[in-house]
Amino acid sequence: MPPVRPMLAKPVKTIPAGQIYEPKWDGFRAIIFRDGEEVEIGSRNGKPMTRYFPEVVTALKANLPDRCVLDGEIVVVDPTGSGLNFEVLQQRIHPADSRVKLLSSQTPASFVAFDLLALDDEDLTAQPMDRRRARLEDALADARPPVYITPATDDVDTAADWFNRWEGAGLDGIIAKPRELTYQQDRRVMHKVKHERTADCVVAGYRLHKGSDDAIGSLLLGLYDDDGELSSVGVIGALSMAKRRELYDDFQPLVTSIEDHPWNWTEDISAETTASGARSPRKSEGSRWNAGKDLSFVPLRPERVVEVRYDYMEGDRFRHTAQLVRWRPDREPESCTYKQLEQPVAFDLNEVLPRR
Repeated sequence: MPPVRPMLAKPVKTIPAGQIYEPKWDGFRAIIFRDGEEVEIGSRNGKPMTRYFPEVVTALKANLPDRCVLDGEIVVVDPTGSGLNFEVLQQRIHPADSRVKLLSSQTPASFVAFDLLALDDEDLTAQPMDRRRARLEDALADARPPVYITPATDDVDTAADWFNRWEGAGLDGIIAKPRELTYQQDRRVMHKVKHERTADCVVAGYRLHKGSDDAIGSLLLGLYDDDGELSSVGVIGALSMAKRRELYDDFQPLVTSIEDHPWNWTEDISAETTASGARSPRKSEGSRWNAGKDLSFVPLRPERVVEVRYDYMEGDRFRHTAQLVRWRPDREPESCTYKQLEQPVAFDLNEVLPRR
């Protein structure tokens, strides 16, 4: 019975040998519960997501065994089949039923299964991973899109090939699971290998740490586009409290007025871009999960350059929070452009999820 907390993965630098390997999907982690006509979709934190994906519920009823519990990922595939689109997937979480219904037809989601936790009256969580995988393949042998079984291999060279080739389809790494691994809720007992890259960015502002007026909560990063406009590309957030206070003092001489800043949102805070066309953090970092969050920031003269570590891009922004590597006093801010970023080779997602 719900809720079930998904089994988690811990990061490792290289693909470990002798395990079962799967692509790492970029979507919403989902635990699926089916009992006849009843279907529930649980999120990673145990909250229900059923109402947001009516088309997935219909597909699950048509493709799953009558009574089962599965672990998997809800994804949105680009209509061309060229890759996954997490930004569009995020838009599916909407409070209005009419909007949910509209988006279910305009941007339908798919479900990719990668573990079977229960079938009929049998609890499979104590069985080893390789046996659960075999049971999953049997249970979904006749499944048709938009319900899929994730590809899997026990060959480490094949996994390395997937890691290098499939990023262009929107997949962000490899998950490695020991063959004998039982299903352990909310524990990081799997392994994940993700792409890591670095980029030099301009620090263009900061937000205060929650509950403190002398510590930085996050640093706002910018990159210059082809037109020479500074666009918001992401944030640095993981810092020690001592570092947050040190940076607060360090950045005070660079504080400027918003009217003199490239991201001047005061003219029209309802617009999605500044008057110059560059994205500002006030508008580009809206939180779908916390609509009341104050997204204003303290503007800084864009003079400091920092090298950050990131995994991959989603559109023109870092998909996840960047990590500070080092400060770059040797770099000019204007040299921090999008051209420095590595571009994954495009890959057809239809080769990963065949549309049978």
